[in-house]
Amino acid sequence: MKIQHQGNTLLVGGLTELNAANAGGFRDAVRAALTPQIKQLDVDLSETRFLDSSGLGALIALHKTVAANQGVLRILQPTPTAQQILELTRLHRVFEIVKS
Repeated sequence: MKIQHQGNTLLVGGLTELNAANAGGFRDAVRAALTPQIKQLDVDLSETRFLDSSGLGALIALHKTVAANQGVLRILQPTPTAQQILELTRLHRVFEIVKS
C-alpha cells in the first residue's frame, strides 16, 4: 500500500486485495495519515482484484472520518471486480467514483 500527500488530498493506492486480512490495517494506516488539512481522500482501486465486506467496511469508516472534516472520499479507477461489488452493494451511490 502506498500513501501520498498531495496538497489537501491524500492518495492511497497499491491495493491488490482489500479484505478481512488487511482491512483493519488499511483503515488504521489511512486514518493515521489523515490531517485536518486533508479534504479529499482518493483510494485508487485500479489494482484491486478482490474486495470483500471487511474492505467495504473500511472504506465506509474512512468515508465517515473524512466527511466529519467536511471532506470527500473518492474511488479512483476501480477494477471491474471492485466496480461490480460497489454496484451490488449500492455503494457507488455513496462514493464518488472516478473512472479516468
